[in-house]
Amino acid sequence: METAPATAAADERPSRRSRRDDRALTCAILDATIAEVDRVGYANLNVERIAELASASKASLYRRWPGKFELVLDAIYHVFPDPSTLADTGGLRSDLLATLRSAADQLAGPAGHAIRGIVADVLRDPRRAAQFRAHTRGNSRQAMRQIVARAGARGELDPESITSRQLEAGLSLIRFHFLTNAGPIPDEVLVEIIDEIILPLFTGR
Repeated sequence: METAPATAAADERPSRRSRRDDRALTCAILDATIAEVDRVGYANLNVERIAELASASKASLYRRWPGKFELVLDAIYHVFPDPSTLADTGGLRSDLLATLRSAADQLAGPAGHAIRGIVADVLRDPRRAAQFRAHTRGNSRQAMRQIVARAGARGELDPESITSRQLEAGLSLIRFHFLTNAGPIPDEVLVEIIDEIILPLFTGR
């Protein structure tokens, strides 16, 4: 018995280009942005080039970010680790050291280059400074709060006694060193900040 030739449904419909979901597209753009800042610097960043690297349209970038300042800010946060993923090393000092080393590693890479460019923009433009303050998410402070909470659960300190200023002290020193010195933050600097500043503030000894 003869069988009529089958016709695939796909042959009856025009082919369509698959579309990335919104999250995947956003990640591709942010990855391309941080890579391009590392390659050419913040001042020379080109939106068309970023769109090309991310296989996206310029319109898709401008729908999400009004300009490169906002785009680079989001790209920085995109590559920084989520505070909720911090490793629990089992001790206050080792938790602090792991966290500060992770931050120093990030600042030594493309994110650090992007931050230097952003800060230069902020310092000469009050409007940018206001945007920067509004955009800050407090991830570093959140990470410190998590470390303090863990230490409290282990009986190493009293979490209620730690003030917001104390949480910020070590972080502020790291930022100052990063902005006023060239190159990566040396590990001995991180150790000194922990042993001479953070631990005495947190534990009173």
